[in-house]
Amino acid sequence: MKIKSPTRPPFPVSAVILAGGRATRMGGDDKGWVPLAGKPLIAHVLERLRPQVDEVLINANRSEERYRALAPVIADRQVDFQGPLAGMEAGLGAARHDWVLFVPCDGPALPRDLMTRFRAAITPDTELVVAHDGEHLQPVVALLRRALLPSLQLALASGERKTGAWFARHRMALVPFADQPDAFVNLNSPAELAAWEARLLRGEAP
Repeated sequence: MKIKSPTRPPFPVSAVILAGGRATRMGGDDKGWVPLAGKPLIAHVLERLRPQVDEVLINANRSEERYRALAPVIADRQVDFQGPLAGMEAGLGAARHDWVLFVPCDGPALPRDLMTRFRAAITPDTELVVAHDGEHLQPVVALLRRALLPSLQLALASGERKTGAWFARHRMALVPFADQPDAFVNLNSPAELAAWEARLLRGEAP
């Protein structure tokens, strides 16, 4: 009789919600607290994220006290809103676990099977996993090894600010989500927010 080898338990994952940007297209409002269908955007993200991970942190450079009521808050180490890579640097430096998931604060349709798919894509050589919507890379929905922190710090010190350019230096796995075309909707303007809210109210949004 063939004996099945024991299944290795899932590794723990930290998650960082990126809420540290300027949100200029949203009139400068703190995007995480912009209301959508009666609750702030970040509440929609948390509802989908928490069941999938073991720790949640919020990267924010303002409204820290409000965010702290939801989860521990970490600020950018870089000054003057240096973009997603700066938030990733802060997250990798603060996370408890060796794998760190990053998602945006304005993604209310985050896949509920995000980590299931990301885990399945990992091989022993994988350094980071990134979502792909079937047409475009989604660089702010990514799972990174915490050991990448020194590389990221060097990249930021050299002036690199493009997430995709830094990702390309490492062993990256792409995970397709073409079957969920709305999974990575970003609500960057009041018009986009209103359109998505209308879909929610009609029961058309995932």
